[in-house]
Amino acid sequence: MQRMLNRRRYGFVTFLAVSVACLGCNGTAPSQPKLLLYCGAGIRPPVAELAERFGAEHGVVVECDYAGSEVLLSRIKLNGRGDLYMPGDVQYVEQAAEQGLVESHEPVCYFIPTILVQKGNPKNIRTLDDLTRPDVTVGLGNPEACAIGRKTLKLLEKNGIKPDDLNVKFRTLTVNELGIHIELKKLDAVIVWDALGAYFAEKADRVPIPPEKNVVSTVAVGLLTSSKQPALAAEFIDYVISQEGKAIFEKHHYTTKLPE
Repeated sequence: MQRMLNRRRYGFVTFLAVSVACLGCNGTAPSQPKLLLYCGAGIRPPVAELAERFGAEHGVVVECDYAGSEVLLSRIKLNGRGDLYMPGDVQYVEQAAEQGLVESHEPVCYFIPTILVQKGNPKNIRTLDDLTRPDVTVGLGNPEACAIGRKTLKLLEKNGIKPDDLNVKFRTLTVNELGIHIELKKLDAVIVWDALGAYFAEKADRVPIPPEKNVVSTVAVGLLTSSKQPALAAEFIDYVISQEGKAIFEKHHYTTKLPE
């Protein structure tokens, strides 16, 4: 009888031990802290890697919402939640700050507009003026949706070109779609960021825009006033602008020093 009682006690203690050990796998244990980052689609490659590394090192889940910069700003206003905002141009962050949505921000990298054409450049496109030729089909970013669209308008204005002067066949919500349309040979030329153009090197050619004719975009990351974990969000910003963070951007062909 005593032996049987001992077995029952042992079994009960074992059950308790196993139950406590499994708290983390049945959902009753505290979950990992989360950060919500609204990120421009054109910055996705390095940011995805940064989010994964930061999450692994700090035991946090960094959820990234990728879309056009203007679209993301609308989501921030509508949702009223989130921790970080990293659009394709600092003007969006400054606009958000004026509306009381961003507490502080830091510069991250720089985008340089470039012309992307089909491999081999069959239409022999050499300058921005060549985009005004009627035989050249062009794709542009939508200025009401993404940073490349807004920056392209300034670029054209600087060079005395009106959007109506171009044979525009496609306007996109994200810069990534422009590269895909060149890859699929649906368009003759598009204006994209230099970093994105590098990703399509095997399927497309880049036509650089001279510095004196170009308009550089500064990418910044902002700390949202809606953040429930501002200290943790600030740590992520510090990581992004650290030497390690810059190395990740450079690995993905992004410019981290302001072009002269």
